[in-house]
Amino acid sequence: MVKRMWFGSFMIIALIAVGVWVFFQSPFMQGKSAGEINSSEQGQSILDIQPIEAGSRPTKQFELTAKETDWEIQTGESVNAWTYNGTVPGEALRVQQGDFVQVELHNELEVPVTIHWHGVILPNRMDGVPGVTQDAVEPGESFTYEFIAEDAGTYWYHSHQHSSLQVDKGLYGPLVVEGKGEKPEHDEVFILDEWAVNQDRENWTNMGGMMMGSMQGDGEADTKEMYDTFTVNGKAGDAIDPLRMEEGETARLRFVNAGYQLHRLVFPEGSMEMLAVDAEPVQNSGERNVLEIAPGERIDVLYTKGEEGEIIGETPSVENSQDMQILVLSSDSDGENLQVKAEDAATSKGTSHASKDLLFETVPDVDVSYNMDLSMGMNMGEGMTWQINDRVFPDTPPIQVEKGDIVRVDITNEGRLNHPMHLHGHRFQVEAEDGGAVVKDLINVKPGESYTIYFEADNKGEWLFHCHDNNHADRGMVTIVDYTSVFSPFELNQTNQP
Repeated sequence: MVKRMWFGSFMIIALIAVGVWVFFQSPFMQGKSAGEINSSEQGQSILDIQPIEAGSRPTKQFELTAKETDWEIQTGESVNAWTYNGTVPGEALRVQQGDFVQVELHNELEVPVTIHWHGVILPNRMDGVPGVTQDAVEPGESFTYEFIAEDAGTYWYHSHQHSSLQVDKGLYGPLVVEGKGEKPEHDEVFILDEWAVNQDRENWTNMGGMMMGSMQGDGEADTKEMYDTFTVNGKAGDAIDPLRMEEGETARLRFVNAGYQLHRLVFPEGSMEMLAVDAEPVQNSGERNVLEIAPGERIDVLYTKGEEGEIIGETPSVENSQDMQILVLSSDSDGENLQVKAEDAATSKGTSHASKDLLFETVPDVDVSYNMDLSMGMNMGEGMTWQINDRVFPDTPPIQVEKGDIVRVDITNEGRLNHPMHLHGHRFQVEAEDGGAVVKDLINVKPGESYTIYFEADNKGEWLFHCHDNNHADRGMVTIVDYTSVFSPFELNQTNQP
């Protein structure tokens, strides 16, 4: 009894201390910075930067309609979803490298929407960020996105309008750019996600629950509080379609994490080898049986099926792991009595293996340096905020560049939660854990970690750099790579909200 009373008193004191600390770290106490989107109308408008022309290229055309759908996640259990073309995920868009891509978005929802082409290098005005690169598409209206699929790889598309909610409700889908001559035996996309089916998704704002969870040290305290169901391609548990393959067959499996929680998928021993991360091929990674994929990341693997039915699934020790299991069955097997094996230390993740093609062969001389400190704060009347350099967007200090600059960003996470930081419109280079360097567009910065990334400012515009746990971005963890010679004619407001 005495021990319980002591622990309760300790927790009260600790919570008060945390509250005081985040209050004095907040923008309210620290004051606002001068950082904001360049909208001075000096220089070149982002709408005039780069012509987009098909020329003699093959053209691939698609239509995506954003609409409300009653979506069955598993037998007898449905959610109210917002979808592209009525399914979660939306239609898989497959094109060939070099194609001219046209996608017409129609909005049948009662709220504005957009489409962001995650990881695709394209002209700034096609990036799909409301208030920065376009006005959000209002109910009943349409917008056509056009770009050239320059680089082969696995990408995805999702709304960037109030994305913490709209992506959560299902507004996403896969985009695959097939390389010339690529026709593997099996080529499948699996989009991972989490849903709040039987609880309120906003209960993470309970400071006590979050603090207790953060003591576990895995950086996932908030997402574990918010969600109770895992999905693969919009389905959970037994509702997930099995992958049909025969013994000895190989498959390219493309994994996309559309959710806000890190996932660790366990494969049968000796069956998996990483092929690419964030659309960049990696060097021979060797066989490992655990794949760690952060929110917003895309990882392609080569999978070889064994003799019997097999299973690929979330680490068994994780709550709700039974929801995220992919059966791999031959034509005559039913998948009974299959279990995910316990993980071992042989893990591949986004920074594990060096890329085959690098942006820089050696550490480059830099023109612009930027320190990015990731932290938590408190905003009076709004609760917790997620900050870059003690500020929340749009008052975060921008990364100001000119075309051709080599940019170094030092990212540090001194907090207790994971922050998967995603850069629009560019790829960057970071040290790989197995030696060499890896080229990416998203880096998952865990508590206590620091990374140094390098990129060339070679795509003029106003580009977001933000946490892809969109709940963190929604509460401020966003900045802009601001090319000082251009401006955005769009305005951030309640309709145009990234």
